[in-house]
Amino acid sequence: MTFPPSPSGVPARDVGRSLGVPEPPVPGPGGVVIVLDATGHITLWNRSVEDMLGWTGEYVLGRRFDHLMDTGGTAPEKPADILAELLSSECWSGSLCLRHRDGHRVHVHVQASLLVDGDGRGFVHAALTETSGPSTGPAGLAALESHFDSSPLGVAIFDTDLRCLRANEALARLDGRPLVNHLGRTVDELIGEPVGRRLAEVQRQVLRTGRAVLDMTLPGPDGNGFRSVSCSRLEDTDHRVIGVGCTVMDITERRRIARQNEIARERLSLLNDLGSRLADLLEIPGIAERLAATLVPRFSDYAGVIVLESVVTESELPRHPPTHRTPLIQLGVAARQDKPPVKRMLRLGQSVGVAEHSAVSEALSTGLPQLIDSPEQLRSATYPDDPKTRAALELGVHSMMMLPLRVGGIVLGLLVVYRADESPPFDHDDLAFAMRLAGRASTSLDNARLYAREREGALMLQRALMPQHVPEPPGVRIAFRYVPGTARNEAGGDWFDVTQLAGGQVALVIGDVTGHGLRAAATMGLLRTAVRTLSILDLPPAGLLQHIDAIAADLAHGPDESLVATCIYAVYDPARRRCVIARAGHVPPMIVDPEPLAEGGRRVRILDVPAGAPLGVGGVTFEEVGFDVADDSVLALYTDGLIETRGEDIGEGLRRLSSQLAQPHASLEAACDSVLSLVEPGTERDDVALLLARLVGLPDDPPRTTGASPTS
Repeated sequence: MTFPPSPSGVPARDVGRSLGVPEPPVPGPGGVVIVLDATGHITLWNRSVEDMLGWTGEYVLGRRFDHLMDTGGTAPEKPADILAELLSSECWSGSLCLRHRDGHRVHVHVQASLLVDGDGRGFVHAALTETSGPSTGPAGLAALESHFDSSPLGVAIFDTDLRCLRANEALARLDGRPLVNHLGRTVDELIGEPVGRRLAEVQRQVLRTGRAVLDMTLPGPDGNGFRSVSCSRLEDTDHRVIGVGCTVMDITERRRIARQNEIARERLSLLNDLGSRLADLLEIPGIAERLAATLVPRFSDYAGVIVLESVVTESELPRHPPTHRTPLIQLGVAARQDKPPVKRMLRLGQSVGVAEHSAVSEALSTGLPQLIDSPEQLRSATYPDDPKTRAALELGVHSMMMLPLRVGGIVLGLLVVYRADESPPFDHDDLAFAMRLAGRASTSLDNARLYAREREGALMLQRALMPQHVPEPPGVRIAFRYVPGTARNEAGGDWFDVTQLAGGQVALVIGDVTGHGLRAAATMGLLRTAVRTLSILDLPPAGLLQHIDAIAADLAHGPDESLVATCIYAVYDPARRRCVIARAGHVPPMIVDPEPLAEGGRRVRILDVPAGAPLGVGGVTFEEVGFDVADDSVLALYTDGLIETRGEDIGEGLRRLSSQLAQPHASLEAACDSVLSLVEPGTERDDVALLLARLVGLPDDPPRTTGASPTS
C-alpha cells in the first residue's frame, strides 16, 4: 500500500473527517499487527509478523509494504485501489497475497484503518490474519480438542520436567492403566524398567536437541505386544520450549503380519534355494550332504539325513515298508557350531539303530512325520540310553522333527532336524513347511537312485559287450584301457576290438557311438558285432566302413532313431610290415617311432588319414591310407574323452597326448597308465577307451623299415 506524500502526511481535504473516527482493527486468533506511515513505509514490525512471513525487522523496516505483495496472487489488489478506499472510508478490509521470505505465497486477510497521531501525522494500522494455514479460531480449537480426545492413537503432552500434563483415553487403554494415573508422572515412574527408562532417555534427547523421534518400536505393557512411539518437542509462538508431545500406536498386529510375511519370504527363498542346489546332483550321498547343509542354520540348528542302505548300495526301492530292523545309514550332517557332542549325535557314515515303537520306527513304518517338543519324547525317539540322544540333550536340543523322505508312498529315509538353546521350538507350521522340503529332497534322491540304477545297468551291458579277452596275434603286442565316465555322465558308447584275420593279418578297431545310457551301450554292441562279422570277409578298411554305413539304419533301435558313430578300422600285415587305415569321423590315430631321439624320448606323429564322415550319415565315400611300419612302432587308437576338455581347443589335448606317448615307458601297460594320467581326477568327463598296439612284425621275415608313412 503506497500513499502520495503531503505536508501533514494526510490529504488536506480528508484530515478533519478522518481524525480519530475509526477504531484500530483488532487481529483475530493467530493475527498480527503492522504499522505503516502515510507513504506506505513500514514503521512497526514485530516477532509475530516475522514468524508469519519470515522477513526480519532489520530487512523490512523503512521499506514500502507493496514490496511484500505478490502480484501473481489469486486476487491481486492494486495499491491505488486500497488508497482510494482508505481515503473514502478511513478503513479497508480485504485479502492480499504476500511473499514469504523462502519464496512461497502467504494469503492473509487485512483490516486496515487510517489514523493520525498526536502530532497530526497520518499512519495506517493494519491487522493481518493468515488464511492459507489451518484455522486457530474457536472452531479450530474445538476441533483440536475433539481430535485429541477421540483419536484412536494414544496422545500425551509432557512439560519440561517430562511430567505428563495431559493424555487421552486411547493412551490409557494402550497402557492398561487409568487415565488419572498418568497425570503428573514421568514415563519411567509410570511404565517402569527397562522400557520406561529408555523412553525417558528419548524424551530428554528430544527436549534437548529438538530432533523428533519417529516410529520407535517398544514392547507393550508387561512385555505384551508392541507399541510405536513418536516424540517431538513443543514450542510456543515465541519459540520457547514448553515440553514434549508423544504419540503411541499399537502395532502388535502389524508386527505379527510383517513377521508372517517375512517367514513366508524366507521359506519360499529356502525352498527355491534347496531346489536349485539339488538340481545338479546325481549322487545320493552328495544330495544328502547338500540337503543338510542348506537347512542349517536357516531352518534348524542341526540336521541329519538317514537313508535306507538298500537304496544306496542297490539303487532299489524296498519291497516292504521299512521297520526298526531295516539297516539305515547316516549320509548327510550339518551343525550350526562344532562341539564334541555333535560328532556323537551326527556321525557321517554311521549305522543308525532304532527301537521298536520309537518315534523313528513310527516315521519309517507309517511314512508320517513326527514332531518332538519335550526332553521326555526326545529320550524315546530311538532306543533307551542312545548316545546320540544324550549328545542332543547336552547340546540343548529341545525340539526335533523326523520327516519321511517318500516317493510314491515308499519311504527312502528320514530327514531329521533339531533346534536347540534359544531357537524357538518347531510348531505345526514348521512341520507343514518341512514336509515340502522333504518332498523336494525325496524327488532328487529318487532321481539319483534311478540314474545310478540305469548307469549301472548300462555299464554292466557295456562291460558284457566289450571284448572279455583281447588276443595277441603274432607280430602284435596289445595293451588297452577302458575308463567309464564320471558319475554325472551316463555310460557311453566307447568300444574297441582286436581280430585275427586270414593270412596272418590283424584288425585293430576303435569307435564311439553318440549318446549315453542303455541305448548307446546296446548300439555299441550291435556295431561291434557287425564290424567283427564283416571283418571275416577280409574287406579293405574303407570297404568295411562303407558296408557299416550302408546298414546303419538297420542297426538303429527304431525308424525314428538313427545310428551315428565314429570309428577307425586298421589292418596290419605283420609279414609285410604294412598298415592300412580308414576312419569315419574319429579322432586321428598316432604312431610312435621306435628309435629314440637324441634329446630323449621318441618321435610321435599324427597320421594323416582322411577324417571321413561318421557312420550313419549316409551317402559318403571313405578313403584309406596304407604305409610301411618299422618294427617296434606303437600305434595309438583312442576316443575323444581322452583329449577333449570343455572350453579348450582339441589341439591342446592332442599335444598333451603326443607329449605323453613320447616319454620312455618300460612296457605298453606302463604307457597306458601314463596316458590315463592325463585324465584329471575330480573333473566331469566322458568315458575313455585306449588301445595301444606294438607292431613287431614276424621274426621269420627280414625287417623292412623303408617306406613313407602319412603324417601331419
